[in-house]
Amino acid sequence: MEAVEKAIVRRARLRIGLLVGLTIGGLLLLAGGISYAVLVRGQEAQIQRELAWGTEHGTIAGPPACSWIFRYDGATVRTGANPPPPGFPLHDTLATVAANRTTEITTVARNGTTYHVRTEARGDTVVQAVFDARFQLSDRRHLLLAFSLAAVAGLLAAVLTGVLVGRRAVAPLAEALTRQRRFVADASHELRTPIAQVHTRAQLIARRARNDGAATNLDDLERLIGTTRRLGEIVDDLLLSARLAAAPADREPDPPLYLTALIGTTVAAEGDRAAERQVTLVLDVPGDPLPVPGVESALRRVVGELLANALAHTPAGGRITVTLRAVDNAAEFVIADTGKGFDQADARRIFDRFHRGAGAGDRRFGLGLALLQEVVTSHHGTIEAEGQPGRGARFTVRLPTAGSSATTGRAARIRNLRMWQLGAGT
Repeated sequence: MEAVEKAIVRRARLRIGLLVGLTIGGLLLLAGGISYAVLVRGQEAQIQRELAWGTEHGTIAGPPACSWIFRYDGATVRTGANPPPPGFPLHDTLATVAANRTTEITTVARNGTTYHVRTEARGDTVVQAVFDARFQLSDRRHLLLAFSLAAVAGLLAAVLTGVLVGRRAVAPLAEALTRQRRFVADASHELRTPIAQVHTRAQLIARRARNDGAATNLDDLERLIGTTRRLGEIVDDLLLSARLAAAPADREPDPPLYLTALIGTTVAAEGDRAAERQVTLVLDVPGDPLPVPGVESALRRVVGELLANALAHTPAGGRITVTLRAVDNAAEFVIADTGKGFDQADARRIFDRFHRGAGAGDRRFGLGLALLQEVVTSHHGTIEAEGQPGRGARFTVRLPTAGSSATTGRAARIRNLRMWQLGAGT
């Protein structure tokens, strides 16, 4: 299975594992949160019952070191045998309850713990019960720690389980992708020869018809030749795409090539064709060579296909501008024309295989631009398209230059295009 498909399968497995792990982890956290809330609620209720009992009966059943009873008769405060903690009793609260004859329940955080205080009027006196919740707080901390450890262990186990489940779930997808790629490559390879034979035979018949002066079916023969040519191009694109994706990834990168010279020679090769179509071809390149790591034939095809696409859709009297420049750590070349253009809504989908936008007419995107995007992406670059109907199109390609951080540790993947080059016979 080729590298791109392996990456897709790995991402699918990872996502399934993470989703399963997060789901189980979320359930564990929910269960822990509910248990903690139930514990806190139960402790609070128990403390309030202890305080109510203490104010009513003058004693608390809790540990002596954690509970105190104070009595206030309007003049003095009496304490029990157990020494109170610093800051107690709460004299202001005793005075307020003595004046209003009400009951006040407060919580005080001091001395590194939390105190629950209930102050209540009882006959001629005011009783204040204080409960130190240090043991309850300790129980809560222990519960949180236990649930945290259980959640972490459960999350790791869930992720591992999810990865194993994902591996089994994605295995049919991986096999289907491999079979699809193999089928495309095999079918394309088998179709090349008969299509080439049909195309050659149609050319011979058309030539004989022209030599014999039989122009009756000549138009039909020309259309047949054009149709078989386009069919051959589609099959070649499918085969090249399969070979491009299946290239090995364990080869050393080629030395950098000079993009300035490559673009210059490619544009020069299209000069006669542009003149024949009465299209002005303008080249603007810097004096620097702009070295980029990559496969020369593959990048030459990118430039050539974009130029051919611009020439095919630029009418006589139009203009095509090819601009190359250095931008930060990248080389950027732009091919802009004044031709038919396309709807900007198709800009993102224009690189999809066989995509045809609304109002595209006879404009065929086919596999060509999809293949160019694969080549540019394999060189760790980007390609973008901009256009307006009737006002031309603009294609921008950015490639990392040799020695930039974008190419460090990645250049071996660019060497993968060598198999595509050899398979194409270039």
